[in-house]
Amino acid sequence: MTPPLRWGVVATGRIAHKVTRDLACLEDSVLQAVSSRGQSAAQQFAAQYGFASSYHDVPETTGYGQLLDDPLVDVVYIATPHAQHFEVAKAAFDAGKHVVCEKPLTINAREAKELASLAGERKLFLMEAVWTRFLPATRRALELVRGGGIGEVRWLQADLGFAAAYDPGDRLWDPAAGGGALLDLTVYPLTWAVSILGFPGAVTAAGRLNDDGVDVQNTLTLHYPHGAVAQMVSSLQSNSPGTVTVSGTQGWLRTGSPLYRPRRLEYQGADGQVQVEEFDEETEGFIHELREAARCIRAGLLESPLMPWDESVRIMQLLDQAREQLGVRYPNDW
Repeated sequence: MTPPLRWGVVATGRIAHKVTRDLACLEDSVLQAVSSRGQSAAQQFAAQYGFASSYHDVPETTGYGQLLDDPLVDVVYIATPHAQHFEVAKAAFDAGKHVVCEKPLTINAREAKELASLAGERKLFLMEAVWTRFLPATRRALELVRGGGIGEVRWLQADLGFAAAYDPGDRLWDPAAGGGALLDLTVYPLTWAVSILGFPGAVTAAGRLNDDGVDVQNTLTLHYPHGAVAQMVSSLQSNSPGTVTVSGTQGWLRTGSPLYRPRRLEYQGADGQVQVEEFDEETEGFIHELREAARCIRAGLLESPLMPWDESVRIMQLLDQAREQLGVRYPNDW
């Protein structure tokens, strides 16, 4: 029998709560440590979920730095705002820890490349936690499409939007934190497009920035050499159905809403019959990516075949190209 994996969670925000609820259900794993900037937040989070230790910022020492120094922590889940991913992941590798990092992996492709290189040098596991990739509904959709169930894919459309109240103090609206629709929302439609059609020959982007330089809405079009097109819209200004439609030469497939956590698929093949599949989920849905990370670490793998480093880097390159066209800049870019 192998010893349980001992997990550390960096940050105690909304996503950390959701992930930790599933982490507590993960087989052969231990909630070892959590870190936060404030003592109260760290201690409350630890007590709520049963972590053995909690750490917080003190003069000259960060809470996550203390967590990474904990010899009992094997792997860390990074749940900080986007702009901090690179810094924390790099420190984790320096401390000899495996890393599972919230999407997007970093704030630009340069940082993503460096993390992948460091993981390889240190022989440590690294995975971008794009939970959508690991969900049963997503994997079933890819199985149907890649198996030729709707013929050759010629067009994909995906949308994701909600009307968010402007709050300059919230990381969603903060350029320094990587705020905006592109990194927070577009990652999901882009994941579907790349998973189904691969990487495009070109990307065109249009959108609107607010006075802070944050993209509040964007439209991306991916152009493929064989003529297929993927069109994606993401918005912090308006609500959308939040679905994916994949159109092929012999049929179509449509996901339920929201596209980042679909529980329903509809599809029509060459026989003209519409089929519906439902997917029950007893957890938050993050359990699938956590299981994959644990499986890979125990197997001695440095990356997951379901979310390899090269794809994380290339997706960041696409987002960099889109940002260049939109005129979005982050402090980390320099």
